[in-house]
Amino acid sequence: QVRLVESGGDLVQAGGSLRLSCLVSGGHAHVSIFTMGWYRQAPGKARELVATLDGVTRNYADSVKGRCTIFGNNAENTVYLEMNSLKPEDTAVYYCNARTAEFDYWGQGTQVTVSS
Repeated sequence: QVRLVESGGDLVQAGGSLRLSCLVSGGHAHVSIFTMGWYRQAPGKARELVATLDGVTRNYADSVKGRCTIFGNNAENTVYLEMNSLKPEDTAVYYCNARTAEFDYWGQGTQVTVSS
């Protein structure tokens, strides 16, 4: 069974940086076979896309463009989300997602809180 485990969430001040990690494990799962994504959900709001990585193609939400970078490490079977210049509106639970045409996996989430 595929398992995604996020880590790296923390309380930071506005302007700070964080690196979130998503470790993929289970069966023959490997980051290279999935479209990997980071999503976030703030209190009272719907879950929204932050960034996706599909092979070498990266996509970002307009709200994080220029401040976030998604990248993977195949040897570690891990996908990262580097976030800089954090804003209070980035406060949310961040979820890792791994999907193919047939499957869709989610992690349990990691909390990011940005204080002003």
